[in-house]
Amino acid sequence: MNKLRRRGWFILHAIQWPSGADIDHLAIGPAGVFSINSKRHRGKTVWYGDTAVTVNGSPTRHIAVSQSEARRISRALSTRCGVDVPVRPVISVVHAAKLTVKGANPPVLVLKVEHLGRVLSGLSPTLPPDQVARIYSAARDARTWVG
Repeated sequence: MNKLRRRGWFILHAIQWPSGADIDHLAIGPAGVFSINSKRHRGKTVWYGDTAVTVNGSPTRHIAVSQSEARRISRALSTRCGVDVPVRPVISVVHAAKLTVKGANPPVLVLKVEHLGRVLSGLSPTLPPDQVARIYSAARDARTWVG
């Protein structure tokens, strides 16, 4: 994710919700806001279709959890910023033996961790620098995450 910082992105790690749960990573940059869930599947085979992720053939709840988290983050940031802040969910797969992604327009980006910076920085810009800074400022404020 350090590559993203060099390209005008801001990254926050381990943002705490009052419940004790956390947001693994939040990337805010020219292409928008992305909630990134890191999933460690060392040596396993991960498959992703449009609506499901399996690990060694067993279904997971990764998609539903990531989408729910992105909606919750969007509500918190939108409330704090006073404008709609869409958040796109991302699953960052760490140390899998193989990752297969099938589907033309997946609702959640599923990427190997080493491709994260390249893919996000390659997306078309949607936010001007002042809006990126405004969202980042809200995301850094602990009061954003209390509700």
